Amino acid sequence: MADHKLKVNVSWSGKNFCCAWSDDAAGTVVATAKTLEKLKEDFAESLKLHIEGCVADGDVLPQYLVDGDYQLEYVLDIVALLRDAETYTTMAALSRACGINPKQLSHYITGQKRPRKEQRQRIVSGLHLIGSRILALC
Repeated sequence: MADHKLKVNVSWSGKNFCCAWSDDAAGTVVATAKTLEKLKEDFAESLKLHIEGCVADGDVLPQYLVDGDYQLEYVLDIVALLRDAETYTTMAALSRACGINPKQLSHYITGQKRPRKEQRQRIVSGLHLIGSRILALC
């Protein structure tokens, strides 16, 4: 298990997931993709190639980066979270599970409004509830 976690911020822009990670020594790596899974795959490969390029250029990087001794931790903003959730459930089902009005969820998914911390937690709890109920069917 890698000792170092690299926090990768994921958002939604236009019609794509996008993410970025930055480090003072290594610089910035970004990626975009139509799906979250593809984004994660592309970002991991881009980061690996970026690190290899930095080393080839003689840049001094933390050894854990050079050794690949890190774990990627993807942190989704609310729009990215809701866009990914659409892959697995409907907004109507999520609305029932979390108790947030469908119109309000629509405002969050389009980026018109940003939920407070408590509202975001209700959405995450609603997704967990949907997932647990699906697992209970098996």
